Amino acid sequence: MKPIRILLADDHTVVRKGLRLLLENETGFQVIADAATGREAVALAEQHQPDVVVMDIAMPILNGIEAARQIGAKLPHAAIVFLSMHSDESYVLRALKSGARAYLLKDSAEQDLINAVRAVSEGKAFFSPAISKMMVEDYMRQLEERKLEDSYELLTTREREILQLLAEGKNNKDVANLLNLSLYTVETHRANIFQKLNLHSGAELILYAIRKGVIR
Repeated sequence: MKPIRILLADDHTVVRKGLRLLLENETGFQVIADAATGREAVALAEQHQPDVVVMDIAMPILNGIEAARQIGAKLPHAAIVFLSMHSDESYVLRALKSGARAYLLKDSAEQDLINAVRAVSEGKAFFSPAISKMMVEDYMRQLEERKLEDSYELLTTREREILQLLAEGKNNKDVANLLNLSLYTVETHRANIFQKLNLHSGAELILYAIRKGVIR
């Protein structure tokens, strides 16, 4: 079976060595290169064509968010896993908008990194449990404070099914094939979901799905 080829990017040498050791001890994982700056990560990604890039957000010379955007533009099939010390929603949204499929807190990386790499290599999303828990609690608090109804209840059973598949990384064509629907029908459902939930991007859809516990 073909190994998952991984590029590591973190400006702390000790952290990089620890992550490399953790990943290389896992069967089917191969760390092909590591970078100390965001710019170096972009160059090495272009050179080595990794399947997964594991990267810190706070990187020198070029920050992780911008590096992820550049890697995504050059290698659209490379999955980005972000490591961060920040658990607030604004960082997660920025990470998702840059193309990341996973967001881990650094203090839980040892427990979560292996599962995250496997998940994104299969086209799925992955978030540290603490991130998911924080977002669900924050979302419920906002609903209570604003005395709002839960917009999830506006969705039909089919729309909820499609919401989950889209949040897991499936495109419209994948969804159509999985549910035996026409592409036009899926596109219509997707448009309805975005309208009912007041969403404007795929990143916002994933964030909403985390808040609702639809994906973890």
